[in-house]
Amino acid sequence: MDTLQLLRQGDAVTRSVAVLLLAMSVASWVVILWKAWLVRRAEADVAAGTAAFWQAADIAQACGRLKSVDRAGLVLPLVEATEPPAPGVLASAGHREQQLTRTLRDALHRIIDRLQFGQVLLATVGATAPFVGLLGTVWGLYHALTGLAGAGVASIDQVAGPVGEALVMTAGGLAVAIPAVLGYNIFGRRIARIEADLEGFARDLRDLLAGGALGVAAGRPPQARSPLGAGQGHGVSAVEGA
Repeated sequence: MDTLQLLRQGDAVTRSVAVLLLAMSVASWVVILWKAWLVRRAEADVAAGTAAFWQAADIAQACGRLKSVDRAGLVLPLVEATEPPAPGVLASAGHREQQLTRTLRDALHRIIDRLQFGQVLLATVGATAPFVGLLGTVWGLYHALTGLAGAGVASIDQVAGPVGEALVMTAGGLAVAIPAVLGYNIFGRRIARIEADLEGFARDLRDLLAGGALGVAAGRPPQARSPLGAGQGHGVSAVEGA
């Protein structure tokens, strides 16, 4: 009896477990392949984008260069977030350093959320797939032993077949969980490195623009940096805020 025959002869629970494992496997592999492409491009874009920014003469030129090299849109949103807010609103209150900290932190959070999309699915599949397979195994063993008990005296050959077929569900659960766990760990480490690079760039960008030496992307004149005082000591870096 092969696996397909086991599914045809199984009840609704057995078939539901098999379909659920198949769906979890397809979903996790789609996320793995997509994130492999996304993270690889993100690593290249962050390196090229930060290099292009620091080689530009001003913010306007840097934005022009980033539009061509930052395909994933990871560095350019940080630069665009440095545009001063409109006057007369709470966002424009406080020192320039505080405004930059707030806007860069919010932009960084949005970027990291995009990079981490799909991680929850991989973690969920890796944690639950073995138990889903175990459920199918336990249910299969129950039906196999119930059927043998009704047949009277059973030999080892009669027991080994149904039990072995029921254990296929456990193997299927492990086969689904292992790639998901590996993908989650690998992508988690690579995303953490990208996040550290972006946080460092955001901190350097804030320090650069907080002094008011450069204009912003939109061409508006930057606000003058406040003198050293008690208010400036409350500024929090983008890394600390993230």
